Amino acid sequence: MTKIFLAIASILGGLSVVLGAFATHALKEKFTEKALEIWQTGTKYQMYHVLALILVALLLTQSQTASNFLNTAGIAFIVGIALFSGSLYALSLSGIKWLGAIAPLGGLAFIIGWGCLAVAAFGFK
Repeated sequence: MTKIFLAIASILGGLSVVLGAFATHALKEKFTEKALEIWQTGTKYQMYHVLALILVALLLTQSQTASNFLNTAGIAFIVGIALFSGSLYALSLSGIKWLGAIAPLGGLAFIIGWGCLAVAAFGFK
């Protein structure tokens, strides 16, 4: 899973930069200030959790005993990015308010990921 997590983190990290720049340069005139703020929240949380995913991948190289929790953390971070950031991007683009209701599910996935990372810490020597 280490290589998979690093590859996904690299793609999502680059995408976060592209999406942030795209909003700043191409969408700034088309978005309301609120929509731009929502979009930027999505890019920030995406990048934060890309870094967490890289940490998970690096920790997987160090511990076999914690690998189940680390794998779960990595998957949770990926799901969280898709749900949280994805729903914020969709909300900003469409203005459909109920899309914002998906974001808390992504937030829950982030919390699960951080919790699994905390439990995995006890598997290190």
